[in-house]
Amino acid sequence: MIRIIYSWKVKPEKVAPFIEAWKRTTNLIHDHVEGARGSFMLQNNEDTKDIKTIARWDSLKDWEKFWHDTNGNQMRSMHDLAEQVSVEVFDEIDDFTR
Repeated sequence: MIRIIYSWKVKPEKVAPFIEAWKRTTNLIHDHVEGARGSFMLQNNEDTKDIKTIARWDSLKDWEKFWHDTNGNQMRSMHDLAEQVSVEVFDEIDDFTR
């Protein structure tokens, strides 16, 4: 498993539409893209413009295929509402969340 951490800067007036776009986007990707396992979102308590979306994928190969095949176009509605600051790839070592 891998986790992809997307960092975003979202203007205050665009946070609610961004959250809705993320919900639609992550559910579509999860339902239709091989290897996609879903995502969760975090918002910085002190700087509410700072949002992270963390996606879980079966493998780096699955995510790279998605990213290169779509050029991130499935995430276009999110890009229209926010600035994507970074994309980082992490191997998942373990997960004890319940």
